Amino acid sequence: MTQGTRAAPGISRAPGGKRPRAVRMSVELPLWRALTGYRIITLGYALALFFLNYREYAHPLGAALYMGALTVWMLLTWNRVTAPERCTRGFLAADLGIALAGILLTAVIDSAERIASGAATLPSIWAGGAVLGCAIKGGWRWAAVGSTLVAVANLVERGGAARDTIHNVLLVWVSSIAIGYIVEVARASERTLARALQIEAATRERERLARDIHDGVLQVLAMVQRRGAAIGGEAAELGRMAGEQEIALRTLVAGGLLPPQRSAAQLAEDAELVRTVTPAPAAAPSGPCDLQALLAPYAGATVSFAGPGTPVLLEAAAAAELAAAVGAALDNVAKHAGDGARAWILLEDEPGEVIVTVRDDGPGIAEGRLADAEREGRMGVALSIRGRLRDLGGSAELVSVPGQGTEVELRVPRAGRVSGTAREGTGATSPVRVTSDE
Repeated sequence: MTQGTRAAPGISRAPGGKRPRAVRMSVELPLWRALTGYRIITLGYALALFFLNYREYAHPLGAALYMGALTVWMLLTWNRVTAPERCTRGFLAADLGIALAGILLTAVIDSAERIASGAATLPSIWAGGAVLGCAIKGGWRWAAVGSTLVAVANLVERGGAARDTIHNVLLVWVSSIAIGYIVEVARASERTLARALQIEAATRERERLARDIHDGVLQVLAMVQRRGAAIGGEAAELGRMAGEQEIALRTLVAGGLLPPQRSAAQLAEDAELVRTVTPAPAAAPSGPCDLQALLAPYAGATVSFAGPGTPVLLEAAAAAELAAAVGAALDNVAKHAGDGARAWILLEDEPGEVIVTVRDDGPGIAEGRLADAEREGRMGVALSIRGRLRDLGGSAELVSVPGQGTEVELRVPRAGRVSGTAREGTGATSPVRVTSDE
């Protein structure tokens, strides 16, 4: 997903800011194009049969009039089956009517001897195009109706159920119904895929918003709660309200039900408190950025940083997100590894990707602790670390052995996509510290 102006799935932005152009992703389009070719080729075949057998018809002039009308119809409507929007019900009914009329006229125009010997009807296999149009447009039910009408017309034209007629009728009937059923299955699959893409887009947007809430609002609320409790008096009441809102937001981030709602006046008072302590966002960065410049300030008495001797250039938005993920990992070390724990940051500049490893010598993470934290709404690892790397097209691997510390390996591809879900307003000249709860 991208920030700012978002395009709906299946829409591409035309150059120069013009109106978006719809991009159809449909398995039907090849079928319509194939049907167009089928109608043109079979018309040529029917005309060839007519010219070869012109003198053998009982009424050659009548056959010529029908074939002329069929040719004119094709010239006027050849492109009506190139797309589903052009192939209307009225056109399909008229197309099928012309095919049925040609089959029934054969019994009048052709000689009885030729009909008995199994000679082709005037439209010949062109009539199958009308049935296939019904199948592609309306599915197997329309195909069954169209093929049944053609079958009845063929039986009437032959004056009985001859073996070759039954064979041809069954072939058209079965094939058209099968194609109609395949089209219906393809449409259902496309609808399912479109719904899945919508859900995925909504989920990614929810994760982005949840990460922003986690990185900003939750930390402010936690700070207000702690400061208010320490100051006491009226500030303690503000701290209590901030604590309630923090719980509500954590529940929302975790995807659960919200606790009982506060009054409108209380919510407005809390919102005003947050606005007074939340800093304004900085301008969005652009261009390449030296990742070492973002990670080096993390080094200190308990944190060691090591990197290559040359700048590690990465797109500014991706570098800021990666630095934020490193900050979240270091905050976890400070919170859960103990006061005397040390951490090491290793930056590796590979040809195809950038790798940052954060390791500590703390007690490690107990088995199942991360899953419990995610259920509780503490999304530090799930969103601030893994969510960021996933949106950058990279990966985050966490290895922890109880008693032997924790290691987080962050990988970001150089040529990989940089998701637009990277937060706007993240500066690229200083590391982004993200307080992580787990």
